[in-house]
Amino acid sequence: MKLKIKLESSDYKRLEKVSSEIADLADKTGVKIVGPIPLPTRKLLVVTRKTPCGEGTNTWDKFEMKVHKRLIQVDANERFMRRLKMLKIPEGVRVRSPKYG
Repeated sequence: MKLKIKLESSDYKRLEKVSSEIADLADKTGVKIVGPIPLPTRKLLVVTRKTPCGEGTNTWDKFEMKVHKRLIQVDANERFMRRLKMLKIPEGVRVRSPKYG
């Protein structure tokens, strides 16, 4: 069974830690792994006026959040799946769309 795991996080260090733990788990269980494949980073940009009333000079604040993504493909077996369920995912890292195929 092929398993696709898509990870998202705004903190790339946590994301790299989780993806390396999954890769180590795949090596220990002896399953074939492809990845982690870095996907394009999504940038969320919010532009707001500095003055709340709208009077004064046109000064703006810009806030940016980057969402980093990784894709991991694994030829999973039952042993790998059990160990993957026990893996602790840190707060801020989301598993978006696991797919079986």
